[in-house]
Amino acid sequence: MRTRLQIGWTPAEPTPVDGDIAERIERAHELLDGKRVVALTGAGISTESGIPDYRSPGAPARTPMTLEMFLSSPEFRRHYWARNHVGWRHMDAAQPNVAHRALTDLQRQGRLSGVITQNVDMLHTKAATRRVLELHGCYGRVRCLHCDWRISRHRLAHELEALNADFAARVGGRGAIEVAPDADAAVQDTSDFTMIDCPQCAGIIKPDIVYFGESVPKQTVQQAFSMVDDADALLVVGSSLTVMSGLRFARHAHRTGKTLVIVNRGATRADDIADLTIDHLASVVLPALTGADITVRA
Repeated sequence: MRTRLQIGWTPAEPTPVDGDIAERIERAHELLDGKRVVALTGAGISTESGIPDYRSPGAPARTPMTLEMFLSSPEFRRHYWARNHVGWRHMDAAQPNVAHRALTDLQRQGRLSGVITQNVDMLHTKAATRRVLELHGCYGRVRCLHCDWRISRHRLAHELEALNADFAARVGGRGAIEVAPDADAAVQDTSDFTMIDCPQCAGIIKPDIVYFGESVPKQTVQQAFSMVDDADALLVVGSSLTVMSGLRFARHAHRTGKTLVIVNRGATRADDIADLTIDHLASVVLPALTGADITVRA
């Protein structure tokens, strides 16, 4: 089996949280008041739901999945699916945290028009947020790269469990399993795992997730730009905007005169064009933006 290509993803440099957090939240209220807001969310909004990310200060260095890796060999795909067979359950069990629910509250208040998310964890959907555009797909769908046959991840799990009786239990019994942000569990011995091909054309099946090195579908990008165009302000939450798939929307908002507010732990690539940055946890800032009576943690 080919070794996974070493494309490192380096965590951001640690930064202190803003000491004037109450003042910054008040300023965010002023900037967003009366405006139609669309949110752009990244992995940082989901870390408090137990889903790790790649870029937050203090996160371990990781090598994310790329399309080249996935297509490299049948052995690698078997290894990947064995790890995913264990790891996807962690993501499926995750629940929305107060930041996800705060965005839903903002929407119910008529202040949030929708969410563009870089996350594949489906937590916005679980939080009952409407008009959620998943830029990078989601873990809950699987499709064939050749004929576009599709199956839910839950249904595929039943088929894989029938072929790999007790595999997840056997691996889990060896101790704690580290799970990456893309639901890839750190399992080394996968030689006895059996994977399936597409039942319609025998093609390669893949999670309906945009891997690193893969392009977001043009129609999805166009929908995202339309959501930004229809809004008065863009609220970025939990994204360092390191990759262009998210950064382009912040730049577009700035170019078109939209208000740009960024809530993130650590610096982002759009800090220099933002009207306001708040370096703090989304779980602290977003509930305060809804008007909830909370004590802001320093």
